[in-house]
Amino acid sequence: MANYLPLQNGSDIRGVSVSTESGEANFTPEAAFRLARSFAAFLSKRTGKDPAKISVYVGHDSRITAIPLSRAALSGVISTGANAFYTGLSSTPSMFMSTVFEEFRADGAIMITASHLPYNRNGMKFFDARGGLEKSDIKELIIQAGDDESPYAPNDGFTPTFMPLMDRYCRFLRDKIKEGVGALDYEHPLSGLKIIVDAGNGAGGFFVKKVLNPLGADTSGSLYLEPDGMFPNHEPNPENAAAMDSLCRAVKDSGADMGLIFDTDVDRAAAVDKNGRPINRNAIVALAAAIVSTYCPGSIVVTDSVTSDKLTEFLENDLKMTHKRFKRGYKNVINEAIRLNRAGLKCELAIETSGHCALGENYFLDDGAYLTVKIIIEASRLLKKGKTIDSLISGLKEAKEAKEFRLKIAGEDFSNYGKLVLHDFEEFARESGYDVAENSYEGVRVSFSDIAAQGWLLLRMSLHDPLLPLNIESDNEGGVREIAHRVMEFLKKYPMVDVSPLANY
Repeated sequence: MANYLPLQNGSDIRGVSVSTESGEANFTPEAAFRLARSFAAFLSKRTGKDPAKISVYVGHDSRITAIPLSRAALSGVISTGANAFYTGLSSTPSMFMSTVFEEFRADGAIMITASHLPYNRNGMKFFDARGGLEKSDIKELIIQAGDDESPYAPNDGFTPTFMPLMDRYCRFLRDKIKEGVGALDYEHPLSGLKIIVDAGNGAGGFFVKKVLNPLGADTSGSLYLEPDGMFPNHEPNPENAAAMDSLCRAVKDSGADMGLIFDTDVDRAAAVDKNGRPINRNAIVALAAAIVSTYCPGSIVVTDSVTSDKLTEFLENDLKMTHKRFKRGYKNVINEAIRLNRAGLKCELAIETSGHCALGENYFLDDGAYLTVKIIIEASRLLKKGKTIDSLISGLKEAKEAKEFRLKIAGEDFSNYGKLVLHDFEEFARESGYDVAENSYEGVRVSFSDIAAQGWLLLRMSLHDPLLPLNIESDNEGGVREIAHRVMEFLKKYPMVDVSPLANY
């Protein structure tokens, strides 16, 4: 029996698919085969349908192992008697939409992707009609796949039925823009807008070719639209500094109205304003909330835990919305928004600083392309008034300094050790007279009001890795250094924590 538990990454599967000096491959075609078999059986059980009446769609991003892993997954599905359909190069959100569109009505979908991770990694995301599978569902799939003693028999000779899912999904996005803009030239509502897109050689090139260009947008100068699983230009990640710098320069040099950037599988996005300034992290949260506030005023915005105090001030003072920080992890943020609505509270937006953005009007699906559609619609409306998209967040203030440190924890029992450190740190912070948040949702969030610090920190455990990430912001020059020094002095008595990033800073 195989042990696939190390492949679980929250509600995703992720592993090494190309052996390198840093590690042997553990997410192999056989793993994909068995996990897909397990998923088909899971769908049959959940829906009550006979396997022969189950349909599963399989797509992938541009990674170099995408094809063999997709074929293995397709083989795994058909080995159960279920029906498998291939969608080719796809975005992660489009795979969920295969369960929504009437033409397809899939029972489930598998996306072969590892988001922005290096070329040698790959993984799987699973969807049914309810949305992305939960962490507990993934564990069930893994255990079932590991217990599967049937022969590994990949059907390399079969030709899967291809389904043009991305064509349908792009039509869905185009229709949203046409309806939202309501231009006199209904079929070309983006005429007069210049938009630069950076797809990072991932799956996002479709947004230029099949969404923006047919609607009349000028996309000349767009970057890295061709899929290349080696990602030769920069990490396809809206949080990556090199990626954002590249797009900022391109927007400024070309005189574009805005820039848009996607991660590899297009479930995350960020933007750049016409002056070449990045709209990511706290700013993309603010922009999404400003757009939502125009049609859902006074609602709750659920974010991850590392958002800044300045963002809270903007959401609550400028937009008159309610900001609720929650646990990191896009499924955690989305599930909290869904829970709030079920409790009778108004929440339309769940968003992480990483660029995962889910809207209630779109099934609370984290969809980078859908977020950019909303931004484009608003930009078109503002253009008629002589304004640009950055005007929506002109009231958002930024801390003078901000820094994230990633402190490694040694030893196999890193999880319990990290919890001990956090427990002791909270006691230390309270004894020191610092303002400790009543509910940090994860880790310990502390505010400093003394003249030397003037800011806040969040010390937490990484979701999956042996790390204590430490986020610090300050309104004082040198404030981050002051706060970092205080944390370092505390952590020195914990030998398993590597404080060198703090010491070097």
